[in-house]
Amino acid sequence: MIVSPCISICRTDPVTGYCYGCGRTNEEKRNWKLNETTDEWKKENILKIKSRLTGWQLKSFEESYKNKIDNGISLFKKEILK
Repeated sequence: MIVSPCISICRTDPVTGYCYGCGRTNEEKRNWKLNETTDEWKKENILKIKSRLTGWQLKSFEESYKNKIDNGISLFKKEILK
């Protein structure tokens, strides 16, 4: 199973249409929830969204996504639950 790249910072940039947290479009977010979406598409989508992010945003996403994969929770959600 491929873990969703959502890191619980769900706000869409009105200019680019990309989520500030994960870099996905709303259509990509919907595709992640579909049963017929393949793991191959999800892997490619993660690479695509990483290419959209730069600097601190990419670093923050990678750290939080790794934490979500390793511990089941994004860093943002972890901080809220403290």
